[in-house]
Amino acid sequence: MVPVVPLQGGVVAVISLLFALLMFAVHIAMIVWTYSDAQKRSEHPAFLWAIVVFFAPLLGIVLYLILGRDGGY
Repeated sequence: MVPVVPLQGGVVAVISLLFALLMFAVHIAMIVWTYSDAQKRSEHPAFLWAIVVFFAPLLGIVLYLILGRDGGY
């Protein structure tokens, strides 16, 4: 018979994992949104804005909204 090893950390570990997956999904969504919006509203290359958001998510979004968009909202 194979011994069963319980999940170490229990509920806290599962909640932490779900939170990390949610933050990962939000990060990917921010990159995709920045890329698609930059293709429409920026004269700068969209992939460069996506790279900025990839390496510095919050700062990158703020910089894109202030500097990257042509014509504002």
